[in-house]
Amino acid sequence: MTGPITRPNGAAYHPRTLSGMPDVTALRRLRDAGVPALMYGPPGTGKTSVIEASFPDLETVPGDGDTVVADFVGDYTKTDDGRYVFVYGPLIRAMRAGSVLFIDDATIIPPTVLAVVYPAMDGRRQIVIKANGGETVTAAPGFYVVAGHNPGVHGAILSDALASRFSAQIKVSTDYDLAAELKIDSRAVKVARNLSTRQAKGEIGWAPQLRELLAYQKIADALGENAAAGNLIGIAPEEDRDTVATVVRAVFGTAVEPLALGARA
Repeated sequence: MTGPITRPNGAAYHPRTLSGMPDVTALRRLRDAGVPALMYGPPGTGKTSVIEASFPDLETVPGDGDTVVADFVGDYTKTDDGRYVFVYGPLIRAMRAGSVLFIDDATIIPPTVLAVVYPAMDGRRQIVIKANGGETVTAAPGFYVVAGHNPGVHGAILSDALASRFSAQIKVSTDYDLAAELKIDSRAVKVARNLSTRQAKGEIGWAPQLRELLAYQKIADALGENAAAGNLIGIAPEEDRDTVATVVRAVFGTAVEPLALGARA
């Protein structure tokens, strides 16, 4: 699969290489081999994109600090006639269908909640739904778990229990060559490359990823290039904003300012 591949939202995904083959091919081979994969990298680098492109049969749990066990296994809900029925969650649906469970932002989910998935990933291939009378669910052939991890996000913790269950851990960074191929303003790409180099050296903590560059181009088409360049400064974390502003102004050769409302029109 060399792409482009259409994702569920209609966007095109352009495969990248992983171990000498297209990334979607590599991830599908890991599924066939029963090797859970953890994709890690900054937000906006395309972790969700490659997973959606690789696995059309995807059930997703969007993780955050408020995620609970019911978000995985399901919970009781009230019907129109006043009865309460148990509605199965994405983990159970994926297990029964032999499809893929994607745990997005897995490392900000409380470890005690995430532990509900572990019995389905190991040799048992089963979980017990305590909330539904102790029902036992066994995973059908093809069931697979893949997760996303943003190391720089506040509260993200890659616990030993989680890391040990994802035997393949794959770094995802922005492909700036792809950004250029997508006809994104070369100056914005140059800014991103410069800031990414500084980030790698530990000078700053943030650099624009593909998501921000795509947004840049949309803003430039709508409001003009200066507005889009100013937005690159405005979206930077406060502690990095001065450095980002210096780089943006040097590349664009003008006194670009963050987007802000002015006097009454």
